[in-house]
Amino acid sequence: MSKHNKLDTKLVHAGRHFRYTQGSVNPVVQRASSLIFNSVADKKTATQNRYKGALFYGRRGTLTHFALQDAMCELEGGAGCYLYPCGAAAVSNAILAFVAQGDHVLMTGAAYEPTQDFCNQILKKMGISTTYYDPMITEAIAALVQPNTKVLFLESPSSLTMEVPDIPTMVKTVRAINPEIIIMIDNTWAAGVLFPALQHGIDISIQAGTKYLVGHSDVMIGTAVANARCWDQLRENSYLMGQMVDADSAYITARGLRTLGVRLKQHHESSIKIAKWLAERPEVKAVYHPALPSCFGHQNFVRDFSGSSGLFSFELCKTLSDSELANFLDHFELFTMAYSWGGYESLIMPTQPHELARIRPAIERQLTGTLIRVHIGLEEVDDLIADLEKGFERIR
Repeated sequence: MSKHNKLDTKLVHAGRHFRYTQGSVNPVVQRASSLIFNSVADKKTATQNRYKGALFYGRRGTLTHFALQDAMCELEGGAGCYLYPCGAAAVSNAILAFVAQGDHVLMTGAAYEPTQDFCNQILKKMGISTTYYDPMITEAIAALVQPNTKVLFLESPSSLTMEVPDIPTMVKTVRAINPEIIIMIDNTWAAGVLFPALQHGIDISIQAGTKYLVGHSDVMIGTAVANARCWDQLRENSYLMGQMVDADSAYITARGLRTLGVRLKQHHESSIKIAKWLAERPEVKAVYHPALPSCFGHQNFVRDFSGSSGLFSFELCKTLSDSELANFLDHFELFTMAYSWGGYESLIMPTQPHELARIRPAIERQLTGTLIRVHIGLEEVDDLIADLEKGFERIR
């Protein structure tokens, strides 16, 4: 464990105990399914401590996994961290660990679409109901809590339109009704470090580590950091579901942590500069960047977050036709179209108003123009602005 409190220092040193590095700079890559016991006594000790960092069996983890898990616990202040093959697996297994037939889930209505699909298809099939709420509902969420509500699921900022809910008030409101409800958050946008979820009374902070933790768009991984009251149940249920990652993915993720601080600073600076430039464009109706006053919940962002990442969106003044959209998107030189985000490269993806309305039925706010989501990478900002400007010329 690092003895330092400053984030950048923690990012460099977390999870680099000698046990994990064996004298090298980085933790070792220990690829193993079977882990050998030298004696019956060793086997007994490993069995008793198999969920406390003892080498027991490959699915429980190796030194490579333990190094990343320890680092994530230190960074997010948790009692334990479970590793999953992707962010969607982290979301679904975290929910599954705490619900049973007949239970109820409160889910933000602006959640990542696969999270909603999981609720609508898998949970529904299991007899678990879901109520979607407007992320800006705040105290009114009390009216949606049912006697069988087991999970409140948050996401901040929201997918696509980037609303930042008043999380402290929502947590306080729900806890006052039923303190046993498990509160989870998809904390991917903040990379787990720009918003200290567990310090705000949240039980489990979930990330698609595929994004900022890895940072290079070449590994898929999910993380869930839990507090003490939830860790045992999350860990054992996820283990029984067969959730695990390979040692190489864990190693690359841990290596990504070392540059996370400097990368986030650049994403922060560049995205705000481009967001402000976009806000002045005649083609743009609104910019949804949490650091700008025009974003819903901006005041919550200023209060609760220590910085910004590179993902945000903007709404055009009109809905582009299919041909206009293709002309706009097909000819960028630096922005490329791809799902995911959080890497060093800049990305761009569109959503039409009717598409957004379909996946956000619980939210009354409707868009009238095409929504463009961008991830601002580590390129020179002026080059990115020039690329966007040419895009606007193509649809003017």
